[in-house]
Amino acid sequence: MAAWARAVRGLLLDVSGVLYDSGGDGGVPIAGSVEAGRRIKASGLKLRFCTNETQATREKFVKKLQGMGFDISVAEVTAPAPAACRILKERGLRPHLLVHDDLVPEFAEIDKANPNCVVIGDAAENFTYANLNEAFRVLIGMEKPVLISLGRGRYYKETDGLKLDVGAYMKALEYACDVQAEVVGKPSKAFFESALAEMGVPPQEAIMIGDDIVNDVGGAQRCGMRALQVRTGKYRPCDENHPHVKPDAYVNNLAEAVDILLQQL
Repeated sequence: MAAWARAVRGLLLDVSGVLYDSGGDGGVPIAGSVEAGRRIKASGLKLRFCTNETQATREKFVKKLQGMGFDISVAEVTAPAPAACRILKERGLRPHLLVHDDLVPEFAEIDKANPNCVVIGDAAENFTYANLNEAFRVLIGMEKPVLISLGRGRYYKETDGLKLDVGAYMKALEYACDVQAEVVGKPSKAFFESALAEMGVPPQEAIMIGDDIVNDVGGAQRCGMRALQVRTGKYRPCDENHPHVKPDAYVNNLAEAVDILLQQL
């Protein structure tokens, strides 16, 4: 009997690297993940998709996953952009956006005139020198710079290999402007707490399943959750020797985790 699988009421699933591998062609499902998602829902466990995806709106992202066969709706997704919009409105912040073109519609209702902060996401090909320098100039011109980052991942996996993530560019702006970014998304404690609240499940009765040893596993454990690392997506064997983060278990993929978990119910 797996100790990590006891007394579970809810699951938080990372998406890229757990459900599917993204790519220029839209990506491909990871073997067994579509059926694993259906089995979770049929079991009665509460489910939340907890993603740092910032290359598309939630609607477009969910539509792509539905096209691959996943049973998922926008209402089940916790993502950084909507959380960032709430922060911007609450604090009267007007962002200069350094994000992917497909994410811009998420900020349609936000005042962006005369920016007093910078919001950075996984801008992919928009991470040009000119665009980074423009964001730098906005920040460096502020008396108290405000940099909001939609995640802080170092890299992620697509079908053609590993890709630099937003964290690398966030660090460049932090260094150049002597500012510390406010991270919205994993591994932020507030982000995980928001997902748990949306499920109505306390942290001690929830499990996070992800491929990122630091942002998925470490972030969830700091909130009091159990966390599993899948050996898919960006996973690398050296993750199992991480000096600070130790998952409650490693599983080969989501399907294996679901097999073990449902045996305990």
